[in-house]
Amino acid sequence: MTGFARTRDRLFGVAALLAACLAVGTVGYRLIEGWSFLDSLYMTVITVATVGYGEVHPLSPGGRVFTMLLILGGIGLFTYGFSTIAAILVEGELSEAFRRRRMEKDIAKLSGHYVVCGAGHTGGVICAELLKTGRSFVVVDQNAETVAKQAERLGAEFPFVLGDGTDDDVLRRAGVERAAGVFAVLSSDQDNAFVVLSAKGLNPKARVLACQKTLGVRDKLLRSGADGVVDPEFIGGLRLASEMIRPVTVGFLDSMLREKGEHVRFDEVSVPSDSFLVGRPLDEVRGAGSGGPLLVAVVPAGSGRYEINPPADRPVRAGDRLVMIGETAALAALRRRVGATSNN
Repeated sequence: MTGFARTRDRLFGVAALLAACLAVGTVGYRLIEGWSFLDSLYMTVITVATVGYGEVHPLSPGGRVFTMLLILGGIGLFTYGFSTIAAILVEGELSEAFRRRRMEKDIAKLSGHYVVCGAGHTGGVICAELLKTGRSFVVVDQNAETVAKQAERLGAEFPFVLGDGTDDDVLRRAGVERAAGVFAVLSSDQDNAFVVLSAKGLNPKARVLACQKTLGVRDKLLRSGADGVVDPEFIGGLRLASEMIRPVTVGFLDSMLREKGEHVRFDEVSVPSDSFLVGRPLDEVRGAGSGGPLLVAVVPAGSGRYEINPPADRPVRAGDRLVMIGETAALAALRRRVGATSNN
């Protein structure tokens, strides 16, 4: 249950108790004293509110006993109700509930975004990169404090869902059925495998990547449906070796990742079938001498083969994936240009 739903249920519960108190008082006076509905309701309100007005009509002994019971019960219920409302307001629970409600509405509008299951160190690195490259994402984690720490570290707010990433309902709340990809970076391989199974079951078209925590589970994660598995220990070892034997190259890549001003990245741009660039030479998109993103390689449609530094007159084909390097804003602009159906 979401925070908004819990707060809503508390308020509805208070309203129901107060309404029940008024209903019991009104019905009691009608049955005991035979008064009209309006007189009975008025007498009930002034009784439980303890405003000190006089009786609507003279009370019978039975009516007096009922009034005493109504005062004791009504004051208790109204005190509980107002204290509950005051607690919700003072503790900020109501504002937090509305904030969560707005966030849920924002998540419901997302499409083609990424779902990051796990807000630990690895998840935080992923979120930082998605923020820098302008991608929309939703974080899923069970610990609100962990999510808050990541938001503070990144210096930015982002949509999140509190819950277990292996739960289908939680993934649905994160919009996994409309997501472009899912990162399974929970603390155990078992949990990551469940995230993969759930995500693929809800959205078979989504690209799902899993983080490998222990040796020997890569094949199992792939069999569970993961499109890719990353071993941080392997990557770390490879990075250490590269730092030793090719420090200048590693330094160049680091400068792209750590630059606080402009964000330069290697990225890929897919060519849709209706792009106006289909059939035109690569020279129109490679960016040499223009200050725009540079074309490094092309991966032809349906192929895993890289055409490194392809010739300028090679025609652009539908489904080609262009490997580019450039500033993230320029890459985003190029992605829009390549996806356009006319050259405006």
